[in-house]
Amino acid sequence: MDKSFFVYIMASRKDGVLYTGVTSNLPKRAWEHRNKIVPGFTAHYGVGRLVWIERHENAESAIRRERQIKKWRRAWKVELIETDNPAWADLFDSLSE
Repeated sequence: MDKSFFVYIMASRKDGVLYTGVTSNLPKRAWEHRNKIVPGFTAHYGVGRLVWIERHENAESAIRRERQIKKWRRAWKVELIETDNPAWADLFDSLSE
């Protein structure tokens, strides 16, 4: 089975603080954000709601996409989230390990 990589966006709440990241273990990484395991931006701003996910076949494409999204204007990120998740629902519970 090939390894997957994920670009994801976390939010503090609807229209709140956003964080974009990349990982190969999304359930674990999202759990760490939610539970403020690692000190830093997401812990400081209470960013714990997983609101957008994009799967990639390799690390290079995922990292490239993450960097692209991080350069975007906030409005573009909000549009990206609301295209697939208009209610800004927390997608964490839909993850399966």
